Amino acid sequence: MLGLVTILFPLYMTVMIAFKQPSEMTNSISGILSFPEKWSLDNFREAMKVTDFWNSLGNSLVITLATIALSIVVHSLIGYVLGRKKAHSKAYNAVYLYLVSGMFVPFAILMMPLVKQTARMGISNGVGVVLLYTVFYMPMNTMLYSGYLSNLPLALEEAVCVDGASAWRTFWRIIFPNMRPMHATVAILTALGTWNDVMTPLVIMSGDKNTLPLAQLNFQSQFGTNYNLAFASYLLALLPIVIFYLVCQKQIIAGVANGAVK
Repeated sequence: MLGLVTILFPLYMTVMIAFKQPSEMTNSISGILSFPEKWSLDNFREAMKVTDFWNSLGNSLVITLATIALSIVVHSLIGYVLGRKKAHSKAYNAVYLYLVSGMFVPFAILMMPLVKQTARMGISNGVGVVLLYTVFYMPMNTMLYSGYLSNLPLALEEAVCVDGASAWRTFWRIIFPNMRPMHATVAILTALGTWNDVMTPLVIMSGDKNTLPLAQLNFQSQFGTNYNLAFASYLLALLPIVIFYLVCQKQIIAGVANGAVK
């Protein structure tokens, strides 16, 4: 019950503020929590103009979907190799531990070197952001994929190998399709982090193109924040990721539980 209230109360405040006009906002709690005098979509229309919504939405979608696709392909391959080899090889186990340890490295430490490196390589744009996201989420996703492999019996691979299939074909024909729950889990976890991130596009893209979180910075000025337009924009940005989560939710719980197995 407490968890439900903790989630619903901020959401309620967001909706109320998004539909109110600035004149309805007061310093009292009752004024903020009360219903709007008139339900209007004016804040949403204005927020879409200020953020250049459709262009910013398109940029966010391209970066997020490209990151998800690249992460699923690359991280599942790495997770498969390390998951099958690390139990029998100290070298592979050392590589696995090295990759997973990347989860403990904060972005603030890497920020300035990455800014200089991407600029030198000529990828201080959306392509560079996608590549960086793929690297950032590699430790977590590799751990999930490796853990999930413990639920897939070796007999499946051995049967295909007897028929003469290569390791590459075995992965794409047998292993990859059977990891669908983990693909959904990796997709939603990667999407959540990518969709809501401000810092990486801000320091890497250097104003090349705006994502939705970057465009929403327009509501903050030196003298204050337009909360009504900002909260309306937050609700608009929330809808795509909620829809994506609802599509994948059936697979997520099983994927997380199984992928957490060492």
